[in-house]
Amino acid sequence: MSLPQVPERFAFDHAPIAMLLADPRADRLLAANAEACRLLGADFERLASRPFSHCLGPSLPMWVAFSDETQQRSPAWSDDLLLFDVQRAPRRVEVYGQALDEHCLMFGVIELDKAEQRRARAELWRRHRRGHVGWERVEQVFERIERQNQLILGAAGEGIYGLDAEGRTTFVNPAAERILGWSSEDMVGHDAHLMFHHTHADGSHFPVQQCPIHASFSDGQVHRVDNEVFWHKNGEAIPVEYTSTPIFETGRLVGAVVLFRDIRERKRAEQQLRDALAEVESLRQRLELENQYLQEEITAEINHREIVGESPAVAHLVRQIALVAPTDANVLVTGESGTGKELIARAIHAGSSRSDRPLIRVNCAAIPRDLFESEFFGHVKGAFTGAVSDRPGRFELADGGTLFLDEVGEIPLELQSKLLRVLQDQQFERVGDDRTREVNVRVIAATNRELGEMIAAGQFREDLYFRLNVFPITSVPLRERIGDVPLLANHFLRRACQKFNKPGMRIPPAQMEALKRYPWPGNIRELENVIERQVIVAQRRDLAFEELLSSTGADSLALPSSTAPLGRVGHGEVREPQTEQEMTRHLRANAVAALRACGGKISGPGGAAELLGLPPTTLRSRLRAWRIEPRDYRAEPRGALTSS
Repeated sequence: MSLPQVPERFAFDHAPIAMLLADPRADRLLAANAEACRLLGADFERLASRPFSHCLGPSLPMWVAFSDETQQRSPAWSDDLLLFDVQRAPRRVEVYGQALDEHCLMFGVIELDKAEQRRARAELWRRHRRGHVGWERVEQVFERIERQNQLILGAAGEGIYGLDAEGRTTFVNPAAERILGWSSEDMVGHDAHLMFHHTHADGSHFPVQQCPIHASFSDGQVHRVDNEVFWHKNGEAIPVEYTSTPIFETGRLVGAVVLFRDIRERKRAEQQLRDALAEVESLRQRLELENQYLQEEITAEINHREIVGESPAVAHLVRQIALVAPTDANVLVTGESGTGKELIARAIHAGSSRSDRPLIRVNCAAIPRDLFESEFFGHVKGAFTGAVSDRPGRFELADGGTLFLDEVGEIPLELQSKLLRVLQDQQFERVGDDRTREVNVRVIAATNRELGEMIAAGQFREDLYFRLNVFPITSVPLRERIGDVPLLANHFLRRACQKFNKPGMRIPPAQMEALKRYPWPGNIRELENVIERQVIVAQRRDLAFEELLSSTGADSLALPSSTAPLGRVGHGEVREPQTEQEMTRHLRANAVAALRACGGKISGPGGAAELLGLPPTTLRSRLRAWRIEPRDYRAEPRGALTSS
């Protein structure tokens, strides 16, 4: 809405009281005269760029009621409203309201303090004109105004103090005394900057020439700072935010008034929020990693019910698992590769009270040597090149659950002492962090290496071995439970048919016998791979294995070519099939020849296991079955391998 033309517009702009035109429905300020701009502390363009309700603050409901009254019954009047300037300072005002139309209300605004002063001055002049000054009454009026001002200063929750143009304190309210610990007598007349604003939060000197409060004396501008410190009388740094407003008298800058707020609680709340957000982020990372491990478990589709077999060895294994699972004892699972050591660990975890927490698997053989500590214990941001954020380690992820250390014999010797400490004290520190963290983790370790020989060679700590080997379990090789081959083969067949969407396939009895005759040096893992491979390539319902086993048998058994069972040698030459007894005889002869050649040494460089291409545990198991003592060959001269 446009204003009336001159002289009405002139009268509006130059009115001695603040005049406002507002559209309450659109929450817009349509016009404001010079006195209104002074009262609100900004020019009209700035005021008009904000909703009018920003000037009303918490008294908005009372203004809404007053606007309705003005619309219904003009003119309207109220002396219990507040206006807020752009610095959010409240002004108690007396308001006259007039509705110009349904979209425009005109308000005449007078500050109550100034109104009272004007009334007192008018009364003074009126009495003077009448020849009766009444000075006593005038003094009482001004004393009352002064008392009201003091009450306002005393009731304010923020600290308020005044400065003259030299930086000396002129007055202090009670809140400032309470926050700073200095009394009014201590401060008034003294340099406030030297008293409590002399130093930055980090302890460095704060030159007065750089102080925003003192800048108000020279530039005449309002300065607002939200992150500095004032110093308490006892030497404590108090985080504050403050506003320094210059004071003018007859156009001359005579000082400043400073309003400040103690923000220690806010800082504490912000730090708590940051800590909480960091904790949430840490938990998010942990949950993501835990979810990754849980997804791997689901994908693997492995649990204790899949320990397939009816042999005495399997029955003994199940009894051992049932005994140790409900306890928190550490377990060491030994055995050849492919015998299902991880399956045993999962069965123990599933039967424990920790089954609702994750089983975290660590393949110690797959971790680079320089990353072991970070993988086990985690790291903080900046701990090393590439550590761009905090990351929990495997122990932290397994808190409350089970940690499965596969191939535990591959852990570097220098890290074994730290691992021992966690097992003993259930405490650790992330890499680059000095905070000690506590965990509650049960450890199941597995290895296909001979830890006893590693201890003798100084490659594995004996105290760590005893800490891990609280309850030993041996995973039996498949050749020692050959009667379970049909159950395992059919189990893997069902899974392979479902996995590759080839239902209805079967293993004929003759082929099952062929599987039972094979010694399975790769154990259960090799059997599973053989079944899956044949399901993939099969063109008919019945699976056949003779050719497959004959093509893999020679390499898998580590036999010389002259003794390869069911194998093809040379340019298409086909050897005659061998019976199981013949194959066993050749295997035994090869083992004896290797022991003679190596002087009875089994593992390590130049040992019989390395010569035969077998894991040391596999060779030891075979020697025990054949009742061969390696020490019987230590005195014999070294010779060549034979196949006699």
